[in-house]
Amino acid sequence: MIDRSLSDPDVHGTVRVVSAAATHVGHVRATNEDSILNATPVYLVADGMGGHNAGEVASAIAVEEFEKLTLQENVTVEQLGESLGSAAERIAELGGEGTQGAGTTVALVATMVLDGVAYWVVMNLGDSRVYRLSGDIFEQVSVDHSVVQELMDRGDITPEEARVHPYRHMVTRALGAGPDSDPDYWLIPVEVGDRMLVCSDGLTGEISDAAIERVLRSSSDLRTLSDDLVHQALDGGGRDNVSVVLVEAVEVVGLAPALEGTTATATSPDPEVEVDEDTLPRAGADGTIGA
Repeated sequence: MIDRSLSDPDVHGTVRVVSAAATHVGHVRATNEDSILNATPVYLVADGMGGHNAGEVASAIAVEEFEKLTLQENVTVEQLGESLGSAAERIAELGGEGTQGAGTTVALVATMVLDGVAYWVVMNLGDSRVYRLSGDIFEQVSVDHSVVQELMDRGDITPEEARVHPYRHMVTRALGAGPDSDPDYWLIPVEVGDRMLVCSDGLTGEISDAAIERVLRSSSDLRTLSDDLVHQALDGGGRDNVSVVLVEAVEVVGLAPALEGTTATATSPDPEVEVDEDTLPRAGADGTIGA
């Protein structure tokens, strides 16, 4: 994480993006317990867990709390923490047999401007993930909070073994489920052309990182790419709910919109440039997922 003061960020303008999202119940689950948020400046996937409809309720609460930040153009890290805390309190208050043990993962990317510099803010709690494609760089930004991740960190299993491990769906941190609900944060400077992917483990459990990278490097529009990712997960087995949110930076502080085959140069953003918000709303509540 970048070590710098977060005391006076700018919550207005300076980063413009296009985005798209898709979600599907999969081939096995009866309902979709994933919830997604695809609205400036927060792009989020919450993967619910718990008996009956508990997961769907918990993930929906997470979206509702972070959705309150979409009345502004950028966020602060403090605001993200407050939204997470409010969601945790509401989930903890859930009662009744059907919502006992309700919980959800939360993975998101949001935009922040600090001292005139635009940043992606990545937050993660659980095993939903955030990936970044920036020029030649493709990387998983978030680190899973899961049993298999801990086993890999200790060198007990390989990534290949983790994909089929019997505990691969067991998370070690989640919102509302278990004692540990502290998220991880990353700040990454935004560059024109960056593509950020937020997804549930219904995607990463079915297709490889190499397959994800191939899709993100395609020249197709984001809506097509988001649908393609979901379809590949379904073709891979679709054993879980699958949700994706894709975000691409098209204009950044002091940078002109990127043109194919050219290098962005320093300039003032053109207020007349229209950004076509390429979005796909969440499907109905007929999808399901466990973390």
